[in-house]
Amino acid sequence: MKTIQIKQIIDNVAEMCIEANTFLSEDMIAGLRKAEATEESQNGKEILGTMLNNFEIAKNKNIPICQDTGMVVMFVSFGQDLTIEGGSLEEALQAGVAKGYEEGYLRKSVVSDPFIRTNTNNNTPAVIHYTVVPGDGLKIKILPKGFGSENTSALKMLKPADGMAGVKEFVLKTVETGSPNACAPIVVGVGVGGTMEKAAIMAKEALGRPLGEHNPLEHIEALEDHLLEACNNLGIGPMGLGGTNTVLGVNVEVFPTHIAGLPVAVNITCYVNRHVEREF
Repeated sequence: MKTIQIKQIIDNVAEMCIEANTFLSEDMIAGLRKAEATEESQNGKEILGTMLNNFEIAKNKNIPICQDTGMVVMFVSFGQDLTIEGGSLEEALQAGVAKGYEEGYLRKSVVSDPFIRTNTNNNTPAVIHYTVVPGDGLKIKILPKGFGSENTSALKMLKPADGMAGVKEFVLKTVETGSPNACAPIVVGVGVGGTMEKAAIMAKEALGRPLGEHNPLEHIEALEDHLLEACNNLGIGPMGLGGTNTVLGVNVEVFPTHIAGLPVAVNITCYVNRHVEREF
């Protein structure tokens, strides 16, 4: 049986928050370089070049890759045989976020009440999703989510008769409406099935899947490829100014659902699709 000290969790989460906001992951860098090489619009090609240059400057100067350092979303896989010493896991995760945003001089964007809107001054609380699994492991994935793109996301309760065609239509419409305001080229996370909240959570978690890594189900992989091509055929392009690279990737997750429903959620993230994962 493994034992992890609270301090280790706090320190790691703090490091992950800073890393996610300062260094773009290799899969996203590769995706943007590919987009720059294939972009047919000269204007779009220059925009993509500027984005890549911005990431290099942020890396060299150890500063955020975007001014919106997001609201932290975490996916935590917790082994049922793991022992946490020194406090609660929830408190450690929240303390790690606070430490990371304070020590990293990252913008604090979270307000304590959706109506009174007083800033919490440390970017907590984070939104945390837990999964209990066999064994004694601990895996944490952090996605700091900016709200320029979050605000363009959508959810719809389709009817079973709408089927695959209905899902395609809804995803395409959401991308067409939202991508110009979401700092394209974007990454699109799609959740289909379960219940209303399950679909939304799957769409969010899908954003953390590396670019180019497909869903293992053959028909869902085909859906991802179709949506990627269809979205890029919209011609919206980088920063909504026209071009052939509107979407860098479409990641779809599915889950069993009720005989009477077909929930579908679309979660959009901008070209700084931040995600960092560590396993303890």
